[in-house]
Amino acid sequence: MSHITVRPALPIIAAALLMVGLAGAGWFAAKGMERLKTADRYVVVKGSAEKIVDADLVVWPLPHTVGGNDLGEVQRHLDANTAIIRGFFEAAGFKPDEIVVSPPRLEDRWAWAYGDSRPPERYRYATTVSLRTTNVAGALEAVRRTGELVTQGVMIGEDSSPEFDYTKLNDIKPALIAEATAAARDSAVQFAKDSDSRLDGIRSANQGVVSISDRDQSSPQIKRVRVVTTVEYFLRD
Repeated sequence: MSHITVRPALPIIAAALLMVGLAGAGWFAAKGMERLKTADRYVVVKGSAEKIVDADLVVWPLPHTVGGNDLGEVQRHLDANTAIIRGFFEAAGFKPDEIVVSPPRLEDRWAWAYGDSRPPERYRYATTVSLRTTNVAGALEAVRRTGELVTQGVMIGEDSSPEFDYTKLNDIKPALIAEATAAARDSAVQFAKDSDSRLDGIRSANQGVVSISDRDQSSPQIKRVRVVTTVEYFLRD
């Protein structure tokens, strides 16, 4: 009577599973290296867009100071100058609610000075009359006539230049961002073409800075709005 010995099939199955596992691991590793290689290849491009706009808001401060040794006289002089400036603005066609007078600032210059170090004028009284208006053309015309205040004895201090602003940025910002992003993509396409590659998805994007500046020094009422976007694109062969 013969005996048949049956060897266990587990080692064969284990070996087969090991081979399949190694093959799978190799495939995943290859794909991982491919993704890593792709992830390491990208291009950073910038795109910009500009628009020239007219300012729609003017803030024009007119600081003035008077001095003297008689506090009451100094007060009357400051009030008189304030009235002259207010009248100047109203005569130019501006409404009372567009004119703002800041609280006066009084300085006693003798408070901390003694003997010969005392200045000749004890008191300095100052305030600022400001115009805030959307009538840009009217403000420009008034700026040209500022000399009228000097002829009436009002000495305007420093920091009296009007500030022109553009307040409707949100109305034009989306279109400028779209234009700047399109310009960035055009640059990326050209780079990919020059490097024998093609664009893939966006790696990251940054809108960047939106700036508003004067078109030039002689035309502060005309603004240049500029948007710069930065985009990173993946590259593929």
